[in-house]
Amino acid sequence: MSGIIFFASEKYNEIKEFYINKIGAEIWVEQDDCVILRHGNFLLGFCDRTCAETSGTITFFYQTNEEVDIMYEKFKDIASSKPALNERYNIYNFFTHDPEGRSLEFQCFNHPIDMNFD
Repeated sequence: MSGIIFFASEKYNEIKEFYINKIGAEIWVEQDDCVILRHGNFLLGFCDRTCAETSGTITFFYQTNEEVDIMYEKFKDIASSKPALNERYNIYNFFTHDPEGRSLEFQCFNHPIDMNFD
């Protein structure tokens, strides 16, 4: 199964630049007032609207703890936590937010997972 998660955005251009320049996503499809960004196998869409949807948490996962640390260095000035081991889920993670206040998590699974998404 493939899919895209869409969010309405009041700060469409700022959000698009944030995810491209800070997160490292790339434009997959761009339409008049919507953009679909790709980050690995993750498709995330934002559409220019008069009210932003900010509920939930957007989680980006990486293959190593070191990659999570690299992302933390980009966001440490706005991060709500430092990277740490979450023993309950056996992950290494930290949290921050995007310019509209959406919760962002960056994590690495510290146990084997199937990375084949075909």
